[in-house]
Amino acid sequence: MQKQSPSSSRQYIEKYRALLDQRRRELQTRLRAIEYDFEQPRNPDDDDRATERNNDEVLGELGEAGQKELLAIQAALDRIEAGTFGTCVKCGTPIGEQRLEAVPHTPFCQSCAHSI
Repeated sequence: MQKQSPSSSRQYIEKYRALLDQRRRELQTRLRAIEYDFEQPRNPDDDDRATERNNDEVLGELGEAGQKELLAIQAALDRIEAGTFGTCVKCGTPIGEQRLEAVPHTPFCQSCAHSI
């Protein structure tokens, strides 16, 4: 059986659920904007096309990073529902409050995150 984290109290769980939901909404808005930018007509001028290609690469990387973070957020919300949020998925120890404050969707305690 996994150890319960000190941060597993209802108050902390609701705090992190709200933080995760807010971040998810922010990312979804940002990803929609990136998708919109990709759908816009491109300038036929050769000089501008090179700049647009560079911009597209950056937007693509931001989109990929956003998608990965969305998956991590959903996994954290799933852990909340399962009652395991705040507990390291690797070693089963509580995840420190400072770590959760910095990265609310983290599945790992600081020690396990450094060993990966």
